[in-house]
Amino acid sequence: MKLLPRPKKIREQQGFYELGFQRVIVIDETICENGATYAGILQESLKKSTGIECKFIKGKSRTGDIYLTVRPEFHEQEYCLNVTEDGIVIAGGDGAAVLYGVWTLCQLAAQYGGMIPCMEIEDVPDVMHRGYFLDETRGRVLTLPSLKKIVDQISRYKINQFQLYIEHTYLFRNLTEMWRDETPLTAQEILELDEYCRMRHVELVPAMASFGHLYTLLSTRSYGELCERRDSWTAPFSFNDRMNHHTLNTTDERAIMLIKEMIAEYGALFSSDKFNICADETFDLGSEKSKETAEREGTSNMYIAFVKELCDFLAGLGKQPMFFGDIICGNPEFIKKLPENTLCLTWGYAPDQREDECRAMAQAGARQYLCPGVCGWNQWMNMIENSYKNITRMCAYGQKYQAEGILNTDWGDFGHVNDPMLSVPGMIYGAAFSWNHEEIGFEEINRQISLLEYGDNSEKVVGLMAQLIKHSLFDWWTAVTYYEKQVLYRGQKDGFSLPESLGRTQDAVRADKKLCDLRRQLKEAAVHMKEEARPLIGALDLVAEAISLWNTIGAFMYVKESGGTWDKEEAFCLAGRLESWFMDYKKQWRQTSREGDLHHIAKIVFWYADCLRGRNRT
Repeated sequence: MKLLPRPKKIREQQGFYELGFQRVIVIDETICENGATYAGILQESLKKSTGIECKFIKGKSRTGDIYLTVRPEFHEQEYCLNVTEDGIVIAGGDGAAVLYGVWTLCQLAAQYGGMIPCMEIEDVPDVMHRGYFLDETRGRVLTLPSLKKIVDQISRYKINQFQLYIEHTYLFRNLTEMWRDETPLTAQEILELDEYCRMRHVELVPAMASFGHLYTLLSTRSYGELCERRDSWTAPFSFNDRMNHHTLNTTDERAIMLIKEMIAEYGALFSSDKFNICADETFDLGSEKSKETAEREGTSNMYIAFVKELCDFLAGLGKQPMFFGDIICGNPEFIKKLPENTLCLTWGYAPDQREDECRAMAQAGARQYLCPGVCGWNQWMNMIENSYKNITRMCAYGQKYQAEGILNTDWGDFGHVNDPMLSVPGMIYGAAFSWNHEEIGFEEINRQISLLEYGDNSEKVVGLMAQLIKHSLFDWWTAVTYYEKQVLYRGQKDGFSLPESLGRTQDAVRADKKLCDLRRQLKEAAVHMKEEARPLIGALDLVAEAISLWNTIGAFMYVKESGGTWDKEEAFCLAGRLESWFMDYKKQWRQTSREGDLHHIAKIVFWYADCLRGRNRT
């Protein structure tokens, strides 16, 4: 028996509950709302797993029924699932708990079909707030159906908070120059998503860049004057600059007024009482326009003053402020200057992530969420093993320092080139270890995810996924940085050089051989998977081709940088292979996402194709 998240107590008993067409799902009158949603989820899941469709009604249960009820003696989010030969009872302390019991029963039915072993499960989460944070701005803007699919996935694994992060990808009424060349979310879409989340006990929380990371806004002629850097609207687009620059000039009074207007407009769409202002990585603060103020007052004081004004504004709106803690960690005592209910989002994404920042903020008395990551940014394929190590560590720190929540992050640096479905194992790690801190080994949890998420009876697919990224020699970050060095900086970018591994032919041959073997094994695994999960194999095959292809391109660039020459015919062939792959990549992108940054990615891809054909002079 495999269940994720792992329940606290399972008592197995003799016998089986036999599902049949005569069985009825009964919604007790104690469930005031959303009962039809829980019953509908269970009905659909049972039908998929067994082929049997059970009716559902509201009222009192009879022998043989599947009974959904709320018990006032249970705690919030606590549930009990009791399977006997005479019926099934799912009792919870609230509606969310009943839904969690339903999802556990769905996992059992997926493994045992219509003969479900008798057992009693008692379960309650270790952490009450378990979130997933999606970057909906730096590359991909997922379509509404794709966002709803993510909500279904996170609900299935008992995640109860979903943060939707934007910088310039919401259609603000008065910021037309900012979004005119984008494919932004609309108010109607967010309102619909918010309602969809509420029905599944997922709190949709707004997350918005409000200080740093305002690249597109501060690259407009209309608002560029509010940027800390001078003439910010004159520079060409750069993925590196988007990550490293474009912080607000806090000494310009118009800046705080603009951000408050944006917060009020965006926040009004969400039923949540929380708002994440982010306020992370304010790298440029005090560097140019406000330099004199920084020298007089200090950038730390400038930072906390601006954040405090935004938090006070949110408190006045009845919202609980949240912000990322990378800056305040340098002065943990500053947390006392903020409203008492402010939540510090303490993050760290390394596989061997230290606990210093978590400890410092806890000792300062901060209320905090700890934020690990799914480690997909800047890569064609998520670094799955790194994400496992990072998430298990951060969840353990959360237990140690009594964090109020875990917020697992999925960032999109450099265009969000990895497909969203590749983040699912990392998403489930976060769900599993925030609910139950008891650690499950890397290989074992991968087997469980393979079975539960993908219906893979061989239990191999996630383990194979995890190996793909280990054979990447020329990742997307390196490819972008090399391109920008050549095109935007005309070769002048200190501290960057191509990896020496690109010059070792044996490394490339070994990587390609491993990738070929993994592709074959993944295709063999497809027959063991449930039908609706098999598109993953096509996506992974495209990813493996990307890694192999870019490894070869990187080797060609290394030859060029070393003053060598390459075979013209081979280079032309490689350019064609790149263009053919990218056509399939665009098709895959458009299945889940709007255009977003696809045109920026295309520009870089085609530059490499042109370079291989000798068309670029740089």
